[in-house]
Amino acid sequence: MPAEFIRYQALFASGLINLDIGGPSVYPYQPKGLWEDVAYGDRFTAQTYVQSQGRDLYRRSMYTFWKRSLPHPTLATFDAPDREVCTARRARTNTPLQALILMNDPTYVEASRKLAERMLIEAGRGTEAKLHFAYRALLARTPNEKEAAILTRAYNEQYDRFSTDITAAMALLSVGESDNHEELDLIEHAAWTAVVSMIMNLDEAVTKG
Repeated sequence: MPAEFIRYQALFASGLINLDIGGPSVYPYQPKGLWEDVAYGDRFTAQTYVQSQGRDLYRRSMYTFWKRSLPHPTLATFDAPDREVCTARRARTNTPLQALILMNDPTYVEASRKLAERMLIEAGRGTEAKLHFAYRALLARTPNEKEAAILTRAYNEQYDRFSTDITAAMALLSVGESDNHEELDLIEHAAWTAVVSMIMNLDEAVTKG
């Protein structure tokens, strides 16, 4: 999918998406210091990146402020053009950096956390029901028997891992600006967040059709 759609899907599935129409540009998550590294002193505007807050963080990518000398790094990594010239057809690449973004960028880690939260609240009891919920949200289908077995094993492994490392669980659930649902079981929430991240990283999740 186009770079904007990949982010849109993650925000939509997680329930974070802000669908407001119109208004000024916004400044979603991006690594600190990028704009400052290419700044030209105080003579020009847009020399310092100030991240948006609240619901503005979750607006659709069409509202992201675009700096032509330094396009948003996540969108650029997923082949969004730099807008220096007209583009008839976007390039499509498949790089390790794209996978690193889906696994580590706050946008996608936070989306995984919030989708896991939805699973725990809305999906009903049982591992199968939760996996079906995540698959329908991200892939528009249910997992087959083999996929369900692999992800159930992954969930159990992550649950055991976080049971012995509460600090890691808390760190994972603190990624992003959105509130964490403190009434949910910490270990279970962290384990499902890791599993959702795995599903979100499937080729099928980022490939249109």
